[in-house]
Amino acid sequence: MVSVVQNVAIDCADAYELARFWSGVTGRPLHPEDGPGTRETQVMLAEGPVLYFNQVPEPKTVKNRVLCLRPETSRDEEVDRLLGLGATFVADHRNPDGSGWAILADPEGNEFCVLRSESDRATVNS
Repeated sequence: MVSVVQNVAIDCADAYELARFWSGVTGRPLHPEDGPGTRETQVMLAEGPVLYFNQVPEPKTVKNRVLCLRPETSRDEEVDRLLGLGATFVADHRNPDGSGWAILADPEGNEFCVLRSESDRATVNS
């Protein structure tokens, strides 16, 4: 017997607003029953588990790197797009040869990585 991952749970101060940010990041919709003021909100990913946002009273107190993203466009274009959605830049681990990643944070400070896209990887390896 095995267990199946149902969701990726993220504690937050405002479940609906943070889910709206991640909906913009992934291009995937919120659960149809979720709306402003909802204490538990889901982003319905196309494949795999859902992103589940759970409103909690206590603030985040330590580093909380939640996801690594592999964009369909170039990594640098995706970093710019995500910054435009409200992410903040945390650390740059991109290398002159094009390898590496960038670390961003969502509006509540949860960190995530933006990896190279498949096309970025093909360019570096050729």
